[in-house]
Parts: sequence; structure tokens; C-alpha cells
Amino acid sequence: MRLIFLGPPGAGKGTQAKLLTEKYGIPQLSTGDMLRAAVAEQSDVGKRAKAVMDAGHLVSDEIVNEIVSERIDSADCVRGFILDGYPRTVPQAIALGKMLEGKGLRLDSVIELKVDEEALVQRIENRVAETLAAGGKVRSDDNPEAFKKRLVEYREKTAPLSQHYATTGELRTVDGMAPVETVTKEIDRILALASADA
Repeated sequence: MRLIFLGPPGAGKGTQAKLLTEKYGIPQLSTGDMLRAAVAEQSDVGKRAKAVMDAGHLVSDEIVNEIVSERIDSADCVRGFILDGYPRTVPQAIALGKMLEGKGLRLDSVIELKVDEEALVQRIENRVAETLAAGGKVRSDDNPEAFKKRLVEYREKTAPLSQHYATTGELRTVDGMAPVETVTKEIDRILALASADA
């Protein structure tokens, strides 16, 4: 089972990926984790990535693609994987398609969690207000202004992926505003249909 989760920050991708990881015994692969692991292992590509990051630059698509390619060759990915935060751009998606094809693999599904962005911002603002009212400490990622910036960045860079995967026929959308259990059931239904088509 090879999946990609799409959706803006706060859409619940992490929650659903964790549930699938537990259910199917497949790893959730996030770009940040993969980069850190490659650097820690001091693999060739990890050393190249470290040099770029130490210089304060963004790691190129070429390096990220190579790190992903190495990671999905790992033993724990034999039964599948969930990609979270990769691909971020259409060129990365195209490179991923070629990479999987070269390994004789294909994606089972690209699942996009559709959400109401204004409602997400409202949710964070409410959480901040409740935390402060209770005398608690606000989480650093619960910053409505920073969150809005991340939404804009998502729309500009990553949202075109929806169009790309809609064109390839791999995109499935789920209402991310529904309760967690409802979203999980809908994802299960999509995956059951995908495995029936395989």
C-alpha cells in the first residue's frame, strides 16, 4: 500500500497517517525525518544534504528525491509506505512517478483532505483563547498569523499537486472537516476500492 496524503497544515494528515501506520504496519515517511536520518547515517546523499543545510540553503529537489528513493528501498517499506509532505511540488511528483516506475512500483492512492481554511484558523484561535483562559502555555505552532502564512505557502506551492494527480486519475478527496472516525472510514473505503482495482 503506497499512499500520498495531501492537504494544508492542520488538515489532520498526521492523525490519519498514524492510524494507517498502526493498521497496516507500514511507515509514515516525512521529508524532515528522512533528511535528518540521511544526515545522521552520513550516506553520500546525506553528506550532500548536510553541506547544503549548513550553508543555510534549501535542499534541492534532486537531493530530496534521492533521499526518498533510498528510503523506500528500506526493508520496512516492502509492504508499502505513506508519504507525508512529499512531493511538495509538481516536478517532485513527476520525479516520484518515474522513480516508482523504475522500481516496478506504483501509487495506490493520493488522498487529499479537503478543509475549510477559515475554520482551521478559527480552530487555532479558539485553542489559543482556551489555553490562555486556563492559564496554560500556548504551543509555538498555535500561532494564527504564522499558520495563515503556511496556508498561503501551501496554496501557492503544493495545491497544484491536486490538479496534477487529478489529471493522472490517482486523486481521491475526503472531507477533512468531518469527525476523525468518519474520515478514517472514508479513507478505508478508498483503499479497499484501490486494492480491488490493483
